Amino acid sequence: MLRPLALSVLLLSITPAFAFEGENLLAALPDGYKVGFQQKKGSAQITEMVPAGETVEAWTEMVTVQVFNGLKVTPDQFRDRMVKLWSGSCANSVAGPPTQATENGYPIAFWMMSCPLNKDSGKPEITWFKAIQGQDSFYVVQKAFKFDPSQGQIVQWTLYLKKVAVCDTRVKERACPAGLR
Repeated sequence: MLRPLALSVLLLSITPAFAFEGENLLAALPDGYKVGFQQKKGSAQITEMVPAGETVEAWTEMVTVQVFNGLKVTPDQFRDRMVKLWSGSCANSVAGPPTQATENGYPIAFWMMSCPLNKDSGKPEITWFKAIQGQDSFYVVQKAFKFDPSQGQIVQWTLYLKKVAVCDTRVKERACPAGLR
């Protein structure tokens, strides 16, 4: 089921009192962040969020949400593709081992990748990924830094990504939280 991008962003930017029929990605707009870019192209949607004083053209931190409607891949397959892309575009890139789990009945993978020197920005880039294999769509939420984050930032954003989830109004075992019904 394809939902308009505006409706998907509603789930990102506020805490709604209802969920849309079907699968829903639960990913909050982080405190102090704004939506800097969003686009729907074909069956893919992307939303990029940056700190309030930054832009998507000049950012030091970014949260990216991608929804691939109808994409049928596993989190491991997606991760493998990302590792190849990063290693092809960044010399000496590193991909940490994935943590694999099942959350709310959906397979997920969580991992970190780093590029010691991004050739476009001239800065390091460190990104944590959470990929969720839904029934209807494939979901990816990323937290990126253009600097080495502090231990406190690592903890903060790991906890943020842990809260990112998918629910489904049609499946009792994967029900959306009570405040979203």
